[in-house]
Amino acid sequence: MTIIDITQRLDARTPLWPGEPPLVLGQHAVIGPDCPVNVGALSLPLHAGTHADAPFHYDAAGQTSAETALEPYIGRCVVVDVRHAAGAAVEVGDIDWAWLEAARAPRVLLRTYARFPHEAWDSGFRAVSAAVIGRLAGLGVVLIGTDAASLDPETSKTMDAHHAVRAADMRILEGLVLDGVEPGVYELIALPLPLAGADASPVRAVLRTIAA
Repeated sequence: MTIIDITQRLDARTPLWPGEPPLVLGQHAVIGPDCPVNVGALSLPLHAGTHADAPFHYDAAGQTSAETALEPYIGRCVVVDVRHAAGAAVEVGDIDWAWLEAARAPRVLLRTYARFPHEAWDSGFRAVSAAVIGRLAGLGVVLIGTDAASLDPETSKTMDAHHAVRAADMRILEGLVLDGVEPGVYELIALPLPLAGADASPVRAVLRTIAA
């Protein structure tokens, strides 16, 4: 069994959504003559790096991170390579649905990048169409993940993909790092923190290799 870390490293260089406050990791206490420990303090936007959108992010009546069940974030998943997609969003025709159905995985992760943009924000990331979300929901998918910053374009005001997820009661992972991950079936573990009132949470996302 191999563990594959698919989480962005969080530091001052982590690309953040335009206009969001910076990620700051500071020290509250430092080991010295009068202190036996280091104690840090962290300030970051909830959508920084690899994160799980809670339903509250796109639904005023939706569950917050602390209220969301954990089952969708653990279990059999399939990584789908859609780097060949040519449009601004992954469309139904970009996915081999017969292969996907054969994988029998209720969690789907989409790889859109040849190389994840660790050093700079990419405003032109590839979104996912609402039609794809609807088709996945019809297959019983409970979680959709992407290596892009969002399912919807950066400037979207309608949030069509997110609302398609809401209609199907699915869950969302964004900002995954899928460089070098082969298409196929894995076990996903990507747990959000129980942040009361939060619309998203950072996650430590990993894949474990399993028999298909």
